[in-house]
Amino acid sequence: MWHSLERSLHVSQTVFDLSAAGAILASALLIGLILNRIFHHWTVKLKGKWGEWLFALLASLPIPLLLLAGIHMSLRLFELPRAWRHLGDKLILAVVIAVIFYFPAKVFILSLRRMTQRDPSLERVTAPATFVVRALFALVAIIVILENLGIHLTAVWTTLGVGSVAVALALQDTLSNFFAGLYVLADQPIRLGDFIKLDSGQEGYVSRIGWRSTQLRTLPNSIVVLPNSTLSKAIITNYSLPEPRVALPLQVGVVYGTDVELVERVLLEVAEQAIQAGTEGLLPDPRPAVRFIPGFGDSSLDLTLVVHVRNYVDQFFAQHDLRKRIVRRFAKEGIEFAFPTRTLVLDKSALPLLGGPPAKPEPET
Repeated sequence: MWHSLERSLHVSQTVFDLSAAGAILASALLIGLILNRIFHHWTVKLKGKWGEWLFALLASLPIPLLLLAGIHMSLRLFELPRAWRHLGDKLILAVVIAVIFYFPAKVFILSLRRMTQRDPSLERVTAPATFVVRALFALVAIIVILENLGIHLTAVWTTLGVGSVAVALALQDTLSNFFAGLYVLADQPIRLGDFIKLDSGQEGYVSRIGWRSTQLRTLPNSIVVLPNSTLSKAIITNYSLPEPRVALPLQVGVVYGTDVELVERVLLEVAEQAIQAGTEGLLPDPRPAVRFIPGFGDSSLDLTLVVHVRNYVDQFFAQHDLRKRIVRRFAKEGIEFAFPTRTLVLDKSALPLLGGPPAKPEPET
């Protein structure tokens, strides 16, 4: 049948065979694209279900498998030039190896994608993991294909082994920041929008978490860039976890002899009035409390008013408003603030040095 068609078209056998093989490959590619679109449609339609995982995997099958079948059919049906047949055999081997490595990687990537759908916060981890998986499987597949095609990489491995040591030393800080960034993304000690403070003193809102560095937006509205390796070693206080609400202790000292119960009642009334007046950031619940802590100071009786604010930054205006109210109310109630005082006891022999009368000698007994 093929020879009669060839004679009817008045073309040489080589041209006919090459054209027919090209037509088969083009048809296989077209059918593969159509099936790919169909499977992709069902992948979108079944989003969030197990069917999405199945059709997403099937969507990558038609094109490589149909091309593989087309090449195999062309080699068996037509008398192609020897060089073309040799090239076709190598291409079949390369496609088979690529498919063998592609589908485990695809299964792993789809599993990561499904984890991200269940918990969107994991995307910061699954995104770099997906890139690493693709790069790793692609590298191994290329190595296996080249080895099976007779291209030996022994010299390349020797060169890469020596060169990788130099590269690793040159990129030591960069790699340290990269892996520390993966740790920050995976462990999630901080999140975007959290207000944090480091043991080194830097504090601010987390505005960006990258692979190399993390950025903080400080209260004066400037940006602090922290290398991830530094961040991973720092002691971090996260004022947004487990919740943004923050307890605000406000210490007040009064003179000795003051009625402590009166001070306690006044402080509670001041806090309640500030809440009712709508002081920005103050929360009505939990209720304000006063404790006789730290207690007995060197020059004062020290009490602590404890209120709660919406977040760490709200404490500044809340302290400002509460302190003004306490000063006015103490003045009204006649409560005196304490201040440091010292009592000096001088020896009588020092009185002449201070301009006083000389000390009288004690009578002898």
